[in-house]
Amino acid sequence: MSLRYRSLLPLIIGFALLALTGLGSLWLADRQERSFEAVRHTLEVQKRLGMILSRFQDAETGQRGYLLTGQIAYLEPYEAALAGLGKEFIALDAAIADNPEQLARAKTLNAVSNQRQDILRATIERYRLGDARGAIAIVREGSGKRMMDRLRSVVAAMDRKEQRLLAARGAAADRQARLVKLALLASGIAIVLLALLAIRDARKRLHEAIVARDELGIANERLKSEVAERTSAEGQVRQMQKMESIGQLTGGIAHDFNNMLAIVIGSLDMAQRRFDEAPAKAKAYIDNAIDGARRAAQLTARLLAFSRQQPLEPRAIDTNKLVGGMSELLRRTIGEHIAIETVLAGGLWPAFIDAGQLENAVLNLCVNARDAMPDGGKLTLETNNTHLDERYAAEHDEVTAGQYVVLCITDTGTGMPPHVIERAFDPFYTTKGVGKGTGLGLSQVFGFVKQSGGHIKIYSEPDQGTTVKLYMPRHFGAASTLSDARAGTVEIPRARDGEIVLVVEDEERVRHMSVDALRSLGYTVVQASDGMQALAVLAIQPRVDLLFSDIVMPGMNGRELADTAREQRSTLKVLFTTGYTRNAVVHNGVLDPGVAFISKPFGIDQLAVKVRQVLDGEGDNRRD
Repeated sequence: MSLRYRSLLPLIIGFALLALTGLGSLWLADRQERSFEAVRHTLEVQKRLGMILSRFQDAETGQRGYLLTGQIAYLEPYEAALAGLGKEFIALDAAIADNPEQLARAKTLNAVSNQRQDILRATIERYRLGDARGAIAIVREGSGKRMMDRLRSVVAAMDRKEQRLLAARGAAADRQARLVKLALLASGIAIVLLALLAIRDARKRLHEAIVARDELGIANERLKSEVAERTSAEGQVRQMQKMESIGQLTGGIAHDFNNMLAIVIGSLDMAQRRFDEAPAKAKAYIDNAIDGARRAAQLTARLLAFSRQQPLEPRAIDTNKLVGGMSELLRRTIGEHIAIETVLAGGLWPAFIDAGQLENAVLNLCVNARDAMPDGGKLTLETNNTHLDERYAAEHDEVTAGQYVVLCITDTGTGMPPHVIERAFDPFYTTKGVGKGTGLGLSQVFGFVKQSGGHIKIYSEPDQGTTVKLYMPRHFGAASTLSDARAGTVEIPRARDGEIVLVVEDEERVRHMSVDALRSLGYTVVQASDGMQALAVLAIQPRVDLLFSDIVMPGMNGRELADTAREQRSTLKVLFTTGYTRNAVVHNGVLDPGVAFISKPFGIDQLAVKVRQVLDGEGDNRRD
């Protein structure tokens, strides 16, 4: 046995003795409680015997009073006494259930009781029938007295038995009480001895703890030094990873923008050279430059979507109608070699989300599914209601427990291994060949869904296909009607009745472009380079139908300008524009209610439609 265990042996023995003493005290206390219970049991039996005698005496008193006076009032104690006898006998049997000898006496007592009650009833019945002499004769005959004497005799015998039991049980209780006191005294002595042993052992352990503390202090300082070195190394690794991610992102942006700028600059240069000698070719080059610029704008929009900075216009929409309305577009985009199936849930909740951005997200996911099925396959779009509980939310970042509308897009393509799923939402990450994808599609969908307060999840296995689930927040209310923006080409709307637009833009070239575009649409245009100049124009211009203002400007921003202008002209319509905004009209990624907005860059067609909508009272961002 080691020295450490030898030092603990006295404490172990002391605790064992204390435990035995305590258990013994508990056992004795239990025995004492049982003895007290037996005493209470005896007292209960005696109480019931006394109650039986008392009730018979009350019954006899009532009988005599009635026989002597003939008054019914004397029968009330008689009837009450006999009515309570049954309960007393039941309580008595329950109290002596564990004593066969007393049970036998109780049986005899019950029989005698029944005989005595019969005699009492017989005398009263005769008296009621008018036979007073017959009733007195029964009393004088003496059978009632004999029954009563017999009843008292049985009660006395049972009482003597209970007295003997009471004496024996009281003596046992006294003995056990003395034993309990001795056990408590022994426990006290054991506790004192154990405390002395514990103090002695604690002093020894204190010395050992001081020595261990000093050794631990030295080890702790060494560990802190190692932790500091590791933290520094981890920080350097994280910085390297962050710079690598930024490098990958900027490299991808630079690559794609250089390609698009090459198209724009080269096409415009060629158009300039061919403008006089070959106008048709010059127009083709200009069209090519416009296409490159639009692709650059789309890339910027995708980057804003990934960074969750795009201004969203969420509404309560019917996802079933949106998916059904996209069927023809999807068939044209995906191709005939892929079968498209839609499984639309009945009773689907409205989803609160930007319908246009959701269509783009669905189209992106379906294009990815098409690329994963080069030899054909099946694409399934399924809607459903679901609930994400607290446990699921705790296991996934940026997920709030609650009710969602889920849109599942499933393909039978090549699938993805786990390491690809982990990086699927990274910008510019793609497994497609060079020139076959930018790597921004899934990252754009991810940013849009997260900015909308939703959740996205990928389930996939190699060669088993892929399912992407879009969880969209449920809207509690009715869904709004979706207008079909793909319903063919419509005529560009133009100005009516000499409508006047005030254009406010601090960037001169952009302002001139906007002014020229609006004038080409038939609007009368006045312009200002900042907010103060715009207020001055409003002060002298009697009619202005629309304020078309940039948001980010030096001094007074567009929102402040609009608020001030509406104090002067409450019916003034306002349309905002900007290339990027965080707080002026967009909060938490959502346009403020009642705000009309068009993002830069925009084409003349887009500007014409938006301006017409605002002037006609249809272009604000009111929620359904």
